[in-house]
Amino acid sequence: MLRAAGRRFLRLGSEHRAPTVAVAARGYHERVVDHYDNPRNVGSFDKNDPSVGTGLVGAPACGDVMKLQIKVDDATGKIVDACFKTFGCGSAIASSSVATEWVKGKHMEEVLSIKNTEIAKHLSLPPVKLHCSMLAEDAIKAAVKDYEAKKAKLAAGNAETTQTVKVATA
Repeated sequence: MLRAAGRRFLRLGSEHRAPTVAVAARGYHERVVDHYDNPRNVGSFDKNDPSVGTGLVGAPACGDVMKLQIKVDDATGKIVDACFKTFGCGSAIASSSVATEWVKGKHMEEVLSIKNTEIAKHLSLPPVKLHCSMLAEDAIKAAVKDYEAKKAKLAAGNAETTQTVKVATA
């Protein structure tokens, strides 16, 4: 009797089969998979290059860290190249990849108008993954801010050097 009860409990008897239930697996959108499998613009530039802006952002809640860099043509103010390195989930990697594609060839003011909602919509990210697109937007803004800070520091250094030369020659 105990043996029969154990078999019923463990469903080992052929007369007591568990009903088969079809479970649909929720997967990533094909764009996310494409950017994850074939990420665009992976790499890094020299952070000390004055024409390079670096944005490093992270999400402590999930552990995603994103570094996005832009290379700017000083004469035109256009972003001529962009790259990224991301430690995180597939959605974070895909968001970084899309962001680097979207910033290339645009002026600095234009890239600041890129919103996380546009990235999320393009990748069809579910609500639980929206933080990934927010990281990409924040990384773009941080890279632009870093570039502008370098440019301002360089301009201040040049003005100081010019002033020193004038004082020395007087």
